[in-house]
Amino acid sequence: MASLVKPYPDQTLSHSQMKMRMGASGIHLFDRMKGLNILLDEVRVPPNLWARAPRQVSIALTNACDLSCPYCFAPKNPAWLDVDEVIGWLTELDADGCLGVGFGGGEPTLHRGLPDLCQYAAKRTRLAVTFTTHAHRLDDTLIAALFGSVHFVRVSMDGVGNTYEALRGRPFAAFRERMEKLRNLAPFGINFVVNAHTFPDLNAAIELAADVGASEFLLLPEQPSRTRPGIDSSTTTALREWVRFYGGCVPLTISEAGSDGLATCNPLAGEMGLRGYAHIDAAGVLKSSSYARDGVPIEASGVMAALELLRKHLGEDAQ
Repeated sequence: MASLVKPYPDQTLSHSQMKMRMGASGIHLFDRMKGLNILLDEVRVPPNLWARAPRQVSIALTNACDLSCPYCFAPKNPAWLDVDEVIGWLTELDADGCLGVGFGGGEPTLHRGLPDLCQYAAKRTRLAVTFTTHAHRLDDTLIAALFGSVHFVRVSMDGVGNTYEALRGRPFAAFRERMEKLRNLAPFGINFVVNAHTFPDLNAAIELAADVGASEFLLLPEQPSRTRPGIDSSTTTALREWVRFYGGCVPLTISEAGSDGLATCNPLAGEMGLRGYAHIDAAGVLKSSSYARDGVPIEASGVMAALELLRKHLGEDAQ
């Protein structure tokens, strides 16, 4: 994910909250409570000291979802990850320099172990904890169970009003009410799949994001899948023009897969590929991204062993 707009407010540094990661781009200090990143890029770190784990890892806890969005790329075969197994992966990733984990799916709030996993990661590791949700299951009970164990939430909102309801099959008014509740849980951002149907709603979506207090707006140009071709060329051109003249107050970010042709800021360009990001699907297969078809099953030897095998498979330098 790359930033398109990067306003950083003044922060008071709390050393007790900072996690240090060493890599090709220098020494990266991260405060998961404030979202503060400090990069000491003048420091040249020897390759043998680089963090072994990806900077960020997403974990699909389940393929189950109670919505039927037409552009969803998640597998439809039933799959649920075991909580104890995931805890083992979190422990490994934390020890080897990962900075954050994002739980997804499917819909992660359908997995009964979500609160336990968030609590473990927040209290027993130094990982930043996020999850991506359609938000419709975020009632007071679940928010109470997650409170204090989540550092950021990503909410999927593809279109507003009638567009949202046509694509997601849920009342938009109810969705907005859920976002209001999120303010009591953690800072949150909005994920927005961009295609020909949703692009006309972008301005209204940005206005809503500002109104509900979203911290960022993540653009996700629709990627090709087995059943859909992805964003078309004319919409891609229109999106680039929209970004070029964007003047809203909500910071924009964009998926790495959809960032071609856009002026983005990536201060960690030395940590691309599996050094920057990896995905674990709901069958326990480690992949280069959630869109990748092939990966390496995580066996009893653990997630880091699977990572080394995947690096070899993709031809990435182990250093």
